[in-house]
Amino acid sequence: MRQAFCDSMVREQSREDFVFLTGDLGFKALEPLREAIHDRFINAGVAEQNMVSVAAGLARQGFRAWTYSIAPFMFARPFEQIRNDVCLHRLPVIMVGNGGGYGYGVMGATHHAIEDYGVLLTLNGLDALIPAFDSDFTTLIPSLFTTQRPTYLRLGLEEKPKDWTAPPFAPWRKLVSGQAGTLIAVGPIAGSVWASCMERPEETRPNLWCLSQLPVADLPEELWRDISQTPRLVIAEEHVATGSAGSAIALKLARMGGVTSQFRHVTALGYPSGLYGSQKFHRAECGLAPASLLAAFDDKAAL
Repeated sequence: MRQAFCDSMVREQSREDFVFLTGDLGFKALEPLREAIHDRFINAGVAEQNMVSVAAGLARQGFRAWTYSIAPFMFARPFEQIRNDVCLHRLPVIMVGNGGGYGYGVMGATHHAIEDYGVLLTLNGLDALIPAFDSDFTTLIPSLFTTQRPTYLRLGLEEKPKDWTAPPFAPWRKLVSGQAGTLIAVGPIAGSVWASCMERPEETRPNLWCLSQLPVADLPEELWRDISQTPRLVIAEEHVATGSAGSAIALKLARMGGVTSQFRHVTALGYPSGLYGSQKFHRAECGLAPASLLAAFDDKAAL
Protein backbone atom coordinates (compact mmCIF):
# COMPACT_ATOMS: atom_id res chain seq x y z
CA MET A 1 0.00 0.00 0.00
CA ARG A 2 2.90 2.36 0.70
CA GLN A 3 4.01 2.13 -2.94
CA ALA A 4 0.52 3.01 -4.18
CA PHE A 5 0.47 5.92 -1.75
CA CYS A 6 3.83 7.18 -3.04
CA ASP A 7 2.76 6.87 -6.67
CA SER A 8 -0.37 8.92 -6.00
CA MET A 9 1.64 11.57 -4.18
CA VAL A 10 4.08 11.87 -7.09
CA ARG A 11 1.15 12.72 -9.33
CA GLU A 12 0.60 15.83 -7.19
CA GLN A 13 4.19 17.07 -7.64
CA SER A 14 3.19 20.18 -9.58
CA ARG A 15 1.45 21.66 -6.54
CA GLU A 16 3.73 24.43 -5.30
CA ASP A 17 2.10 24.38 -1.85
CA PHE A 18 2.89 20.68 -1.28
CA VAL A 19 5.43 19.94 1.48
CA PHE A 20 6.23 16.43 2.74
CA LEU A 21 8.08 15.77 6.02
CA THR A 22 9.38 12.36 7.05
CA GLY A 23 10.72 11.27 10.42
CA ASP A 24 13.81 9.64 8.88
CA LEU A 25 11.72 6.79 7.44
CA GLY A 26 10.48 5.66 4.04
CA PHE A 27 13.77 4.42 2.57
CA LYS A 28 13.45 2.21 -0.53
CA ALA A 29 9.86 3.42 -0.92
CA LEU A 30 9.57 7.21 -0.97
CA GLU A 31 12.58 8.07 -3.15
CA PRO A 32 10.36 8.76 -6.21
CA LEU A 33 8.50 11.37 -4.20
CA ARG A 34 11.74 12.93 -2.99
CA GLU A 35 12.97 13.16 -6.57
CA ALA A 36 9.67 14.64 -7.72
CA ILE A 37 9.33 17.48 -5.20
CA HIS A 38 13.04 18.08 -4.41
CA ASP A 39 13.55 20.52 -1.54
CA ARG A 40 9.89 20.30 -0.54
CA PHE A 41 10.68 16.76 0.68
CA ILE A 42 12.15 17.29 4.15
CA ASN A 43 13.78 14.66 6.34
CA ALA A 44 12.95 15.97 9.80
CA GLY A 45 15.07 13.30 11.47
CA VAL A 46 14.10 11.16 14.45
CA ALA A 47 12.21 14.11 15.90
CA GLU A 48 8.52 13.45 15.37
CA GLN A 49 7.34 16.06 17.86
CA ASN A 50 9.28 18.79 16.12
CA MET A 51 8.19 17.47 12.72
CA VAL A 52 4.50 17.88 13.60
CA SER A 53 5.06 21.38 14.99
CA VAL A 54 6.93 22.41 11.84
CA ALA A 55 4.12 20.97 9.70
CA ALA A 56 1.59 22.97 11.72
CA GLY A 57 3.59 26.14 11.12
CA LEU A 58 3.77 25.43 7.40
CA ALA A 59 0.02 24.78 7.27
CA ARG A 60 -0.57 28.06 9.08
CA GLN A 61 1.31 29.77 6.25
CA GLY A 62 -0.88 28.15 3.61
CA PHE A 63 1.15 25.09 2.68
CA ARG A 64 -0.37 21.62 2.31
CA ALA A 65 1.80 19.85 4.84
CA TRP A 66 2.10 16.08 5.17
CA THR A 67 4.03 14.17 7.84
CA TYR A 68 5.13 10.55 7.65
CA SER A 69 6.43 7.90 10.04
CA ILE A 70 5.54 4.39 11.10
CA ALA A 71 2.18 4.48 12.82
CA PRO A 72 3.16 4.36 16.53
CA PHE A 73 5.70 7.13 16.05
CA MET A 74 3.17 9.20 14.11
CA PHE A 75 0.35 9.16 16.69
CA ALA A 76 1.86 8.40 20.11
CA ARG A 77 5.19 10.21 20.34
CA PRO A 78 3.94 13.60 19.02
CA PHE A 79 0.43 13.41 20.53
CA GLU A 80 0.81 16.70 22.43
CA GLN A 81 1.90 18.51 19.25
CA ILE A 82 -0.97 16.98 17.27
CA ARG A 83 -3.37 18.15 19.96
CA ASN A 84 -1.97 21.62 20.63
CA ASP A 85 -0.38 22.68 17.36
CA VAL A 86 -2.59 20.98 14.78
CA CYS A 87 -6.04 20.22 16.15
CA LEU A 88 -6.57 23.19 18.47
CA HIS A 89 -5.84 25.44 15.49
CA ARG A 90 -7.84 23.28 13.06
CA LEU A 91 -4.96 23.03 10.62
CA PRO A 92 -5.21 20.61 7.67
CA VAL A 93 -2.02 18.68 8.38
CA ILE A 94 -2.14 15.13 6.97
CA MET A 95 -0.39 12.68 9.30
CA VAL A 96 0.52 9.40 7.60
CA GLY A 97 1.17 6.35 9.77
CA ASN A 98 2.57 3.31 7.99
CA GLY A 99 1.96 -0.22 9.30
CA GLY A 100 -1.22 0.27 11.30
CA GLY A 101 -2.35 -2.44 13.70
CA TYR A 102 0.15 -5.30 13.96
CA GLY A 103 1.71 -4.34 10.63
CA TYR A 104 5.29 -4.38 11.90
CA GLY A 105 4.90 -7.92 13.20
CA VAL A 106 7.92 -9.34 14.99
CA MET A 107 9.27 -5.88 15.81
CA GLY A 108 6.90 -6.00 18.75
CA ALA A 109 4.62 -3.76 20.75
CA THR A 110 6.76 -0.63 20.42
CA HIS A 111 6.22 -0.79 16.67
CA HIS A 112 2.54 -1.76 16.72
CA ALA A 113 -0.33 0.71 16.51
CA ILE A 114 -3.43 -0.98 17.90
CA GLU A 115 -4.68 2.14 19.72
CA ASP A 116 -3.95 4.77 17.08
CA TYR A 117 -7.22 6.03 15.62
CA GLY A 118 -9.05 5.60 18.93
CA VAL A 119 -6.56 7.89 20.63
CA LEU A 120 -6.50 10.47 17.86
CA LEU A 121 -10.27 10.63 17.47
CA THR A 122 -10.51 12.03 20.99
CA LEU A 123 -9.20 15.25 19.42
CA ASN A 124 -11.76 17.70 18.10
CA GLY A 125 -12.13 17.95 14.34
CA LEU A 126 -9.76 15.16 13.34
CA ASP A 127 -10.61 12.58 10.67
CA ALA A 128 -9.06 9.11 10.38
CA LEU A 129 -8.81 7.24 7.10
CA ILE A 130 -8.11 3.50 6.90
CA PRO A 131 -7.86 2.60 3.20
CA ALA A 132 -8.38 -1.04 2.33
CA PHE A 133 -7.05 -1.21 -1.24
CA ASP A 134 -4.22 0.29 -3.27
CA SER A 135 -6.73 1.78 -5.69
CA ASP A 136 -8.20 3.88 -2.87
CA PHE A 137 -5.38 6.40 -3.21
CA THR A 138 -6.52 7.49 -6.66
CA THR A 139 -9.47 9.18 -4.97
CA LEU A 140 -8.06 9.76 -1.51
CA ILE A 141 -4.92 11.74 -2.27
CA PRO A 142 -6.54 14.50 -4.40
CA SER A 143 -9.30 14.88 -1.80
CA LEU A 144 -6.78 15.24 1.01
CA PHE A 145 -5.15 18.16 -0.78
CA THR A 146 -8.43 20.05 -0.43
CA THR A 147 -9.55 19.02 3.06
CA GLN A 148 -9.62 21.69 5.74
CA ARG A 149 -9.45 19.20 8.62
CA PRO A 150 -6.55 17.52 10.42
CA THR A 151 -6.37 13.95 9.12
CA TYR A 152 -4.68 10.72 10.15
CA LEU A 153 -4.04 8.33 7.25
CA ARG A 154 -3.37 4.76 8.39
CA LEU A 155 -1.48 2.67 5.81
CA GLY A 156 -1.58 -1.11 5.85
CA LEU A 157 -1.28 -3.91 3.30
CA GLU A 158 -3.73 -4.51 0.49
CA GLU A 159 -5.16 -8.01 0.97
CA LYS A 160 -7.82 -8.37 -1.70
CA PRO A 161 -7.64 -11.38 -4.03
CA LYS A 162 -5.33 -10.89 -6.99
CA ASP A 163 -6.99 -9.44 -10.08
CA TRP A 164 -10.19 -8.57 -8.23
CA THR A 165 -11.38 -5.01 -8.66
CA ALA A 166 -12.31 -3.06 -5.56
CA PRO A 167 -15.10 -0.49 -5.63
CA PRO A 168 -13.99 3.17 -5.59
CA PHE A 169 -13.06 4.62 -2.23
CA ALA A 170 -15.94 5.60 0.01
CA PRO A 171 -16.40 5.68 3.80
CA TRP A 172 -18.67 2.61 3.48
CA ARG A 173 -18.49 -0.03 0.73
CA LYS A 174 -20.46 -3.25 0.36
CA LEU A 175 -18.26 -6.00 -1.06
CA VAL A 176 -20.43 -9.11 -0.67
CA SER A 177 -24.14 -9.89 -0.32
CA GLY A 178 -25.35 -12.86 1.72
CA GLN A 179 -28.07 -14.21 3.95
CA ALA A 180 -26.28 -15.26 7.14
CA GLY A 181 -25.73 -11.88 8.79
CA THR A 182 -23.49 -8.85 8.42
CA LEU A 183 -19.73 -8.54 8.80
CA ILE A 184 -18.30 -5.02 9.05
CA ALA A 185 -14.52 -4.99 8.59
CA VAL A 186 -12.35 -1.91 9.08
CA GLY A 187 -9.76 -1.20 6.41
CA PRO A 188 -7.56 -4.04 5.03
CA ILE A 189 -9.31 -6.67 7.16
CA ALA A 190 -12.12 -6.46 4.59
CA GLY A 191 -9.79 -7.52 1.80
CA SER A 192 -8.42 -10.41 3.84
CA VAL A 193 -11.87 -12.00 4.27
CA TRP A 194 -13.40 -11.09 0.89
CA ALA A 195 -12.49 -14.31 -0.97
CA SER A 196 -13.46 -16.51 1.98
CA CYS A 197 -16.91 -14.91 2.01
CA MET A 198 -17.40 -15.55 -1.68
CA GLU A 199 -16.47 -19.22 -1.29
CA ARG A 200 -19.47 -19.80 0.98
CA PRO A 201 -22.97 -20.67 -0.18
CA GLU A 202 -25.26 -17.67 -0.04
CA GLU A 203 -27.19 -19.02 2.95
CA THR A 204 -24.02 -19.16 5.10
CA ARG A 205 -22.40 -16.09 3.58
CA PRO A 206 -22.56 -12.75 5.41
CA ASN A 207 -23.00 -9.34 3.88
CA LEU A 208 -19.47 -7.93 3.91
CA TRP A 209 -19.05 -4.19 4.42
CA CYS A 210 -15.78 -2.28 4.43
CA LEU A 211 -15.43 0.81 6.64
CA SER A 212 -12.58 3.17 5.76
CA GLN A 213 -13.34 6.53 7.37
CA LEU A 214 -13.83 7.65 10.96
CA PRO A 215 -15.55 9.13 12.94
CA VAL A 216 -18.45 6.89 11.97
CA ALA A 217 -20.95 8.88 9.95
CA ASP A 218 -24.58 7.90 9.49
CA LEU A 219 -25.03 4.27 8.50
CA PRO A 220 -25.94 3.77 4.84
CA GLU A 221 -29.57 2.77 4.36
CA GLU A 222 -28.55 -0.52 2.77
CA LEU A 223 -26.31 -1.37 5.73
CA TRP A 224 -29.12 -0.52 8.11
CA ARG A 225 -31.42 -2.87 6.18
CA ASP A 226 -28.82 -5.64 6.23
CA ILE A 227 -28.44 -5.35 10.01
CA SER A 228 -32.19 -5.15 10.54
CA GLN A 229 -33.03 -8.13 8.35
CA THR A 230 -30.38 -10.59 9.51
CA PRO A 231 -29.79 -11.58 13.14
CA ARG A 232 -26.01 -11.72 13.30
CA LEU A 233 -23.60 -8.78 13.30
CA VAL A 234 -19.82 -9.06 13.57
CA ILE A 235 -17.51 -6.03 13.56
CA ALA A 236 -13.81 -6.73 13.03
CA GLU A 237 -10.92 -4.30 13.38
CA GLU A 238 -7.19 -4.43 14.08
CA HIS A 239 -7.56 -2.02 16.99
CA VAL A 240 -8.34 -2.36 20.69
CA ALA A 241 -11.99 -2.18 21.74
CA THR A 242 -11.63 1.12 23.59
CA GLY A 243 -12.09 4.00 21.15
CA SER A 244 -12.89 1.60 18.35
CA ALA A 245 -15.12 1.84 15.30
CA GLY A 246 -17.17 -1.03 16.69
CA SER A 247 -17.97 0.91 19.84
CA ALA A 248 -19.11 3.89 17.78
CA ILE A 249 -21.27 1.71 15.53
CA ALA A 250 -22.86 -0.02 18.52
CA LEU A 251 -23.71 3.37 20.02
CA LYS A 252 -25.31 4.50 16.76
CA LEU A 253 -27.35 1.30 16.58
CA ALA A 254 -28.50 1.75 20.16
CA ARG A 255 -29.65 5.28 19.42
CA MET A 256 -31.47 4.04 16.33
CA GLY A 257 -33.17 1.24 18.27
CA GLY A 258 -31.51 -1.41 16.17
CA VAL A 259 -29.17 -3.27 18.53
CA THR A 260 -29.07 -6.92 17.46
CA SER A 261 -29.19 -9.75 19.99
CA GLN A 262 -26.40 -11.60 18.16
CA PHE A 263 -23.45 -9.24 18.15
CA ARG A 264 -19.72 -9.92 18.26
CA HIS A 265 -16.97 -7.30 18.26
CA VAL A 266 -13.60 -8.82 17.30
CA THR A 267 -10.65 -6.58 18.13
CA ALA A 268 -6.93 -6.53 18.79
CA LEU A 269 -6.37 -8.14 22.19
CA GLY A 270 -2.76 -7.14 22.68
CA TYR A 271 -0.57 -10.22 23.21
CA PRO A 272 -2.61 -13.12 24.66
CA SER A 273 0.27 -15.60 24.48
CA GLY A 274 2.95 -13.11 25.44
CA LEU A 275 4.70 -13.81 22.14
CA TYR A 276 5.48 -11.67 19.09
CA GLY A 277 5.08 -12.87 15.54
CA SER A 278 3.89 -11.85 12.12
CA GLN A 279 0.80 -9.74 11.53
CA LYS A 280 -1.07 -12.93 10.61
CA PHE A 281 0.05 -14.56 13.86
CA HIS A 282 -1.33 -11.70 15.95
CA ARG A 283 -4.56 -11.56 13.99
CA ALA A 284 -5.05 -15.29 14.48
CA GLU A 285 -4.48 -14.96 18.24
CA CYS A 286 -7.16 -12.28 18.37
CA GLY A 287 -9.73 -14.12 16.25
CA LEU A 288 -9.22 -11.78 13.29
CA ALA A 289 -8.25 -14.47 10.78
CA PRO A 290 -10.85 -15.07 8.04
CA ALA A 291 -11.79 -18.56 9.25
CA SER A 292 -12.44 -17.30 12.78
CA LEU A 293 -14.52 -14.35 11.60
CA LEU A 294 -16.68 -16.45 9.30
CA ALA A 295 -17.19 -19.23 11.84
CA ALA A 296 -19.49 -16.80 13.66
CA PHE A 297 -21.97 -17.18 10.79
CA ASP A 298 -22.24 -20.95 10.95
CA ASP A 299 -25.58 -22.37 12.07
CA LYS A 300 -24.34 -23.61 15.44
CA ALA A 301 -22.17 -20.60 16.26
CA ALA A 302 -23.06 -18.71 19.43
CA LEU A 303 -22.33 -15.01 19.44
